[in-house]
Amino acid sequence: MTGHANRAAGLTLSDIVARHARSRPDDIALVDGASAGNDAAVGAVGPAGRCTFARLDARTETRAMELRRRGVSPGDRVAVLAGNSINVLEAYYATVRVGAICVPVNFRLVADEVAFILRDSGARVLFVDAAHSGVAGAACMQVDSPPAIIELDADLALDVVGSADAGGPAVPDEAAAFIMYTSGTTGRPKGAVLTHRNLYVHATSQIAHNGLAATDRTYLTGAPLFHIAGLAGTLPFLITGGRSVIMPSGGFDAAAMLARLQSERVTSCFFVPSQWALICDAVDAGDYDLSALQRLTWGAGPATVELLRRIMRTFPKSQLLSSFGQTECSPVTCTLRGADALAKIGSVGTPMINVEVRVVDDAMKDVPTGAVGEIVYRGPTVMTEYWNRPEETAEAFRGDWFHSGDLVRRDEDGFVYVVDRKKDMIISGGENIYSAEVENAIAEHLAVADVAVVGIPDDRWGETPLAVVVLRPGVRAPTPEQLLSHCRERLAAYKCPRRYQVVDELPRNASGKVVKAELRARFADSSGPSLPGPAQTAPPT
Repeated sequence: MTGHANRAAGLTLSDIVARHARSRPDDIALVDGASAGNDAAVGAVGPAGRCTFARLDARTETRAMELRRRGVSPGDRVAVLAGNSINVLEAYYATVRVGAICVPVNFRLVADEVAFILRDSGARVLFVDAAHSGVAGAACMQVDSPPAIIELDADLALDVVGSADAGGPAVPDEAAAFIMYTSGTTGRPKGAVLTHRNLYVHATSQIAHNGLAATDRTYLTGAPLFHIAGLAGTLPFLITGGRSVIMPSGGFDAAAMLARLQSERVTSCFFVPSQWALICDAVDAGDYDLSALQRLTWGAGPATVELLRRIMRTFPKSQLLSSFGQTECSPVTCTLRGADALAKIGSVGTPMINVEVRVVDDAMKDVPTGAVGEIVYRGPTVMTEYWNRPEETAEAFRGDWFHSGDLVRRDEDGFVYVVDRKKDMIISGGENIYSAEVENAIAEHLAVADVAVVGIPDDRWGETPLAVVVLRPGVRAPTPEQLLSHCRERLAAYKCPRRYQVVDELPRNASGKVVKAELRARFADSSGPSLPGPAQTAPPT
């Protein structure tokens, strides 16, 4: 790389922290959601779990100095295995400060899964908190060249003022910043390589596209920080000098979330659909002052139309936004906002600025308005590659567009409606059945709390849809015949499941997405009561 290219280095997340440390040192950057509100508590980050930009910058530089002492150089990989905390974000900022590539690791993984990521990424250092040190140790024993371990919970001796005059490597925009491993619901996960430009352009695009108001200053997320939704959601507020409330990991506690939304006067928040359902239940059962809430965002998984209507009924004075996309796109590609949330309910909105989309068939030809096709992407927020996966990268960028695997249709106004994941589409007797459409229909039944529809083998039709249903507590369970009747009022006969299974909960991965492969495997041979009558009268011609 030429010297000129180095002088043209771009902004990193660490640079943003340093800038705010100079211009607004005493403003609160991060809030520890576990201790916030307890004024007597003095943690590592400051009184009542509040960390100013000056302190955040000093702690980031201290962690960066430790990485330098360990010999970490630009381009090296640094993994982070820990539950949500301010320390995790410090580790992220410190990693990019030294020009290294950060590798967040799902803290729900077992040792051999963690070992795979450490080997695949070639991590040189592993930040780990006390709660996950056992898993980390067991994982490192499976790696030929294990990373050096840094205890994330250890006390920091802040022997530096910060980074305002510390200097550091010139990090170009196009350099890799994060390797974000995808959920891996079918086989081993792949590492999506996101650059500094990807993340910075994505954050500024969200600020512009969604119209982040000057009064919108406090953010809270229910997503884990190892997930792209957890990381990326904080960045617009980091850039604008707002604050982010970091909630602890563990079992989702809707009442605790609502208590913190109230006490911190949170203005924007993000939760996955399953979390929003629990929050609506808790609001109905409690008494909260949530008048500060301006924007409510959902994403990282499909939401039924009935759930979206319920969120709007529960929070009538707040704006509901969708965030549709995927890890490889930093992640948001389409947004539904404002009055459109009601007028176009069921849609994930229109493409965000700086995201170019097409809806294409298998031959990469654009499909007509209203027809179903795969949504493909171009733009400065799309990843550069899958780490060490040249063949998968080439397939993903077939035709010079990134292939999402999402099947959608666009209406005459350009709004995108997700029909299904390509791999989840059910083909029964030659007819395409989109599980999301069937799930929406079943979710309208008053007794249904959650539902997933998958294809299972069928001797006659090849595949037939199976509905796996979670019932609302305290309601009378409907019979399969009643559910079938409910579906037939809303769907063509061939789309209606003739088999139903009732379960206590649906299996979900760390992103909150239903693991449909597990349902298909579980119920392939034991698929519940079969109702009489064919799924369709005849295969299509």
